[in-house]
Amino acid sequence: MIKTETQLESQLSEPTDEVITSIAALDGDILILGVGGKMGPTLAKQAKRAINAAGVSKRVIGVSRFSTPSVRETLQADGIETIASDLLSEDCLQSLPNIQNVILMAGRKFGSSDNENLTWAMNSYMPGRVAEKFKDSRLVVFSTGNVYPLTPVSHGGATESSSVAPIGEYAQSCLSRERICSYFSSQYGTPMAILRLNYAIDLRYGILLDIAEKVYAEETISLEMGNVNVIWQGDANAVALRAFAHCQSPPLVLNVTGPETVSIRSLASCFGALFNKPPRFTGEVSATSLLSNATRCHQLFGYPRVSLGQMIEWVTEWVRIGGTTLHKPTHFEVRDGKF
Repeated sequence: MIKTETQLESQLSEPTDEVITSIAALDGDILILGVGGKMGPTLAKQAKRAINAAGVSKRVIGVSRFSTPSVRETLQADGIETIASDLLSEDCLQSLPNIQNVILMAGRKFGSSDNENLTWAMNSYMPGRVAEKFKDSRLVVFSTGNVYPLTPVSHGGATESSSVAPIGEYAQSCLSRERICSYFSSQYGTPMAILRLNYAIDLRYGILLDIAEKVYAEETISLEMGNVNVIWQGDANAVALRAFAHCQSPPLVLNVTGPETVSIRSLASCFGALFNKPPRFTGEVSATSLLSNATRCHQLFGYPRVSLGQMIEWVTEWVRIGGTTLHKPTHFEVRDGKF
C-alpha cells in the first residue's frame, strides 16, 4: 500500500521500459508548460527519471507561475530546471527558450464558470500563442474528453472519429484550443499530438477519491452521471512522454483513459464493502454519460499498467489513513458543463 506522499510521487513518476526507450531515442530537451498543476510535477519527474535511466543527457524544464513555492523546490531538488512565468504575458512567453519538445498542460477548469473570460484566455488564446512560438518544435497538447457530447453508455464511449459537441464554456474553450493548435500545425507543419484525457487518478484527487470520501463520510453520491472512465496518472504521464514519437501534422488525436466503463454505483458499493459502510445515493442513472473509447491509444501504447482494482485498493487505504488531498473535487456528476 502507498502510505506517504513520497511513496505516491515515486509511483506516479516511475517510467516504464517503453518510456525509457522512447526518451532515449528522442532528439532534444523537454519543456513542460503548466508544470505546477495537478499532473505536471509527476510528469516532469517521470521524464527526468527516464532520462537518467537511459543514460542520456537532456534537460527537463518546467514553466509555471509557481503559486505554491514548494512545488518549484521539489522539482529543482529532482534535477528539473524551472522558470517562473505567466504564459498569458507575451513578453514572458517569447522569453522562453526554444526547446525541441514541448508539452502544453497549462489550462483552466475549476472555477471556469465564475470567470469565463480567463477560461477562454487560458484554454484558447494562450495555446495559440504557444503553438506559434514553438512552431518549430514537437508539441504534445493536453485536451479533454469533455469536447465530446454525452453518449449512450451501451455504445462504449466516443472515439476520435466521433463528432464533437462540447457542453458548456469550459469544454467549448478546450475544443477551441484544439482547433487553434491544429491551425498552426497545418500552417507551419508543426508535428503535434492532442491528448483528450478523461480523469487521471492520483490518490490526492480524482473520481475514485471523490467517491471514496463520500462513502467514508456517509454522504450521498449522485448517480446522474452514472458511468465514467479513469486512468492512473502515472500511466497518463507515460502516454504523454511516448506521444512525442507519434507527433504529426495534421495532429494525431488520442483519447487517453482506461479500458473500463466504470459504474459509479458499483464503484461506491465496492468502497462501501471495503469501509464496511453502505453507500448512500441520490438521483437516477442516466442513459448517457461522458465516456471515451481509448482503443487507439491502447493499440499504440498497450493497456495501462495500473489496474482499476489496484487504484481502488490504494485509494481505500489513503482515505482510511487520512492521506493528504488537494481538496479539488472533479465535479464528474456535472452534466451541463458548468464547473
